[in-house]
Amino acid sequence: MKKAERLNQELIFLGNKEGFQLKDLMEEFQISKRTALRDVEELERMGLPFYTENGRYGGYKLINRGLWTPVYFNNDEIEAIFFALDALKLLSSSPFEKSYRHIRQKLSATLPESQQEYISKMLTVVNFYGIAPVSKVTDLKLLMTAILSEKIVKMTYSQYEIKEIELQIYEIFYRNGLWICSAYDINQEKWGTYRCDYMSEVEIIDDGRQTKKLSELKMIQETYEKNYHDIPFRCRLTDFGKELYLKHDYPNMHLEEIAGIAYLVGAYHVDELTYMTHYLCSYGNHLVIEEPQALIDSYLKQLSEMKAVYQE
Repeated sequence: MKKAERLNQELIFLGNKEGFQLKDLMEEFQISKRTALRDVEELERMGLPFYTENGRYGGYKLINRGLWTPVYFNNDEIEAIFFALDALKLLSSSPFEKSYRHIRQKLSATLPESQQEYISKMLTVVNFYGIAPVSKVTDLKLLMTAILSEKIVKMTYSQYEIKEIELQIYEIFYRNGLWICSAYDINQEKWGTYRCDYMSEVEIIDDGRQTKKLSELKMIQETYEKNYHDIPFRCRLTDFGKELYLKHDYPNMHLEEIAGIAYLVGAYHVDELTYMTHYLCSYGNHLVIEEPQALIDSYLKQLSEMKAVYQE
């Protein structure tokens, strides 16, 4: 029996016990004391909760045990699960990064050896490519905990200047290589979007202040998006331009089709003019800005500056 399969069988074996001793594993799985000790260490890393009791009748006592309802998957579903887990390898940081290896190990151990070989072969010929994280983020698990417990997070934020801020975060999301969160600044009473890789010295604080429910934060976000992005724009797209948009869509814009022609429509804030200009330039000749004039002027200025680089 392979190690991964044995560990999974040990988890099942211990599932209905109050405690166990090394000899229980040694006798049940025909392993040495040294192997049993190594397995106990690995089981602890995999999340088996226990504590050690010394003495003649001591051993390992299991705590906080929970039971999973058995779920059965067909072959197609098993392949989909393993592909999804393999795709997540792209993210070097996530709220659950330490769990991926153990999940795959446990799932793999439940499969027959022939199916394990098939899954391994599948993952060598079916691959997922995307944008890897631009930089490491270390506090995603803490941020997620703060969201779910509706707590305030205090941190040092350094994107434009180094400052201390207190946020109540509504959501965290991954886009184009960046982990980002939408949050309400408690002291400034202002909604904003923050890059997680610029956060440091992050801590959850609970000083008795009244915090907002997630439903309240959602309403604040919706109101903000409606009022902040107040300059409408409209661009005509080619078929390839439509494809480019679908690869990198943003919440403040969407597609409209009229008489077979695709249009990119939405709204932006005046402070986002430079960003919008750079974004639209990425479409090349597959986009024509129809309105507003300020965006057209900014776009033409950017094109002139790009052209000037090659005329020097």
